[in-house]
Amino acid sequence: MSPYLAAEDLSMFGRDPWWLVVVKAVFCFAFLMVTVLFSIVWERKVVAWMQLRIGPNRHGPWGMLQSLADGIKLMLKEDVIVKRADKVVYVLAPIVAAIPAFMAIAVIPFGPADNEVSIFGHRTAMQLTDLPIAMLYILAVASVGIYGIVLAGWSSGSTYPLLGGLRSCAQMISYEIAMGAAFASVFLYSGSMSTSTIVEQQHDRWYILLLPVSFILYVVTMVGETNRAPFDMPESEGDLVGGFNTEYSSIKFAMFMLAEYVNMVTVSAVSTTLFLGGWRAPWPISTFWEGANHGWWPLLWFVIKVQLLLFFFIWLRGTLPRVRYDQLMKLGWKVLIPVSVTWLMLVATVRALRNENYDFADIALYVGGAVLALLLISFVADLFRGKAQPAEPPAQPAGFDPMAGGFPVPPLPGQELPPVPRRRSHRERELIVSGGPDTVSDGPTDGKEASDG
Repeated sequence: MSPYLAAEDLSMFGRDPWWLVVVKAVFCFAFLMVTVLFSIVWERKVVAWMQLRIGPNRHGPWGMLQSLADGIKLMLKEDVIVKRADKVVYVLAPIVAAIPAFMAIAVIPFGPADNEVSIFGHRTAMQLTDLPIAMLYILAVASVGIYGIVLAGWSSGSTYPLLGGLRSCAQMISYEIAMGAAFASVFLYSGSMSTSTIVEQQHDRWYILLLPVSFILYVVTMVGETNRAPFDMPESEGDLVGGFNTEYSSIKFAMFMLAEYVNMVTVSAVSTTLFLGGWRAPWPISTFWEGANHGWWPLLWFVIKVQLLLFFFIWLRGTLPRVRYDQLMKLGWKVLIPVSVTWLMLVATVRALRNENYDFADIALYVGGAVLALLLISFVADLFRGKAQPAEPPAQPAGFDPMAGGFPVPPLPGQELPPVPRRRSHRERELIVSGGPDTVSDGPTDGKEASDG
């Protein structure tokens, strides 16, 4: 085994008594639910602050119970099942969407894995469980949740929900590949797919510093995976009314909303674990406080990092407009996937050179030479591409009429719309009065003309 591979010691997991496993599972569920309730109020408050509004301020102190009131209202609303729906799939779809959202938190470490804390007199790790392939488990669970959205759109028996479900499926496929490549870079550097081991490998330097491109790629893909603005195409109210959940009401609609916010918390926790040091204290605190990474304190640092990433979600929603669907697909297939694959090859090359005991200077030389070679090839390709293009555009076909078929159609490649007639400016218009444009003849010039009149 290579000396750069992490030694996975997962022996502390799987030894807890059954009641402690239940306590940990209840804590994970409660952590997600409380974070979701807080995030909904926080989102409405932050967006209202950005837009110079007040936001929720009626239910509870400072409006903090607004999301709880919304949940009770949704549960008490009439549960309607549309007539043309496939009732079995229609009812199961919200459940399929919500349950996988809760499952990924099982392998997220909230603290050290060396029995740092005591729960009812029993020393245990601050993590429900861990696996040698924990990150693959997270990817698999996240992929299952998309079935709920697709089945909800198909089973509703309506056009707009079907379009929303298809959009969500295409969006998941486009962004899951880049997300997997971003994960693979972390696997190469940490030498493990275990979440607790990945956090342990960041004891001296977080992976956001070593793998900044992977972090940026994952941040973009996690926004696309959760169907959040500006990538909320499956729910775009402007053209799909509400997307895949248009025909849902009451508790089933609430489960879709719950799944969305739980997924936000889950991807934020995964990002914290992979790139932000997990439960480790930030740099200034860890330098002068030795106990910052021991006891129950790691739970505080983990929650703070997750809340900062949730604030990033809210910031995007309050700042960026929704993109077009072609822009969404272009970003996923033509930008994120090529960049992620290229970056993964570069990371793999650097790790291979390190394993062969090359020093950092040689690695920097190889990397710099490869980057310069790519830039040179792209420059030459652009140069020849510019020469290959014709100097003059092709002749325009005569008589293009966009209204020839009775309704407006866009021009084909090589066609141009006829010029639009414009109203002349105020200065160019002539003064029109009774008797013609000659204003001199409007009044008498001598006595003869006056007597003739």
